[in-house]
Amino acid sequence: MADFTRPGSLYGAIDLGARKQALEAQARRGSAGPQSSASVVEVTEETFTADVIDRSMTVPVVLDLWSPRAPGSAQLSPILEKVVGGLAGRVVLAKVNVDASPQIAQALRVQAVPTVLAIFQGQAVTGFQQVLPEQEVARWLDELMAAVEQFYEANPDIRPADTGEAGPDVQAQPPVDPDLLAAEEAIDKGDLDAAEAAYERLLARSPGNEDARMGLAGVGLIKRTGQVDPADVQRRLQDPSDLDAQLLAADLEMLSGNVDEAFERLVGVVKRTSGDDRDKVRKHLLGLFEALPAEDPSLAKARRALSSALF
Repeated sequence: MADFTRPGSLYGAIDLGARKQALEAQARRGSAGPQSSASVVEVTEETFTADVIDRSMTVPVVLDLWSPRAPGSAQLSPILEKVVGGLAGRVVLAKVNVDASPQIAQALRVQAVPTVLAIFQGQAVTGFQQVLPEQEVARWLDELMAAVEQFYEANPDIRPADTGEAGPDVQAQPPVDPDLLAAEEAIDKGDLDAAEAAYERLLARSPGNEDARMGLAGVGLIKRTGQVDPADVQRRLQDPSDLDAQLLAADLEMLSGNVDEAFERLVGVVKRTSGDDRDKVRKHLLGLFEALPAEDPSLAKARRALSSALF
């Protein structure tokens, strides 16, 4: 039976958008070439010394120790990429697949994944072992950067020289659309109706705006599940005929970051239903698709599965 967890804040649905930032960061890394000093790097046992220990002598390195078998990793990794990406190259995010590089996990005495460690001056200085919302990850990184600054104030002779050049991930950004900004501010205040209205205004002016489309779908997820008891949904799933329970279960899985599980659940329901019931589930699934960027691999996989189920 599925295990649903409710996020501690609004980040659960809205930061499905973090998947978009993660995909964009991956594309930038792919186009940067092997000589890039990008702020997000994939680390193996062979590259750990150069990419983590050596780099940490001049810049803090955040280690994301993850596993494709751990649902929490799928939820936390995009958040880390988003937050670190906003620090303009002042922090390096080093991603370690512990299944592929078990010796790193053993050396660091990692007991569970995801685990996040901050490495500075060759030493692990702080970390955590749970999925945190974006606001808490940002706060943790702020505290890390403050500690790094205190270290350099006490040891000014080893502070790295400031080249005055922007990092490779810093690019000129277009002005933020006022409705998009209004939606984000409303979300921060917990005003979902105002956020929804702002996203709808933006879509009316720019029907192809992906940020507005994803944001509107994310707000819808939160509003549908705001008063839902996950334990009650678990009980209702014991009744195969309870279609609404399946839809809510998929919503909760999306909020928990279990995107593939949510899609697989509803494709399975499409396969075993017909008529109005099948159409209801199909439309709900298409609505969940709206919460992801068009290039997300989970979306392409689910579209193929849905097409096979329907035809």
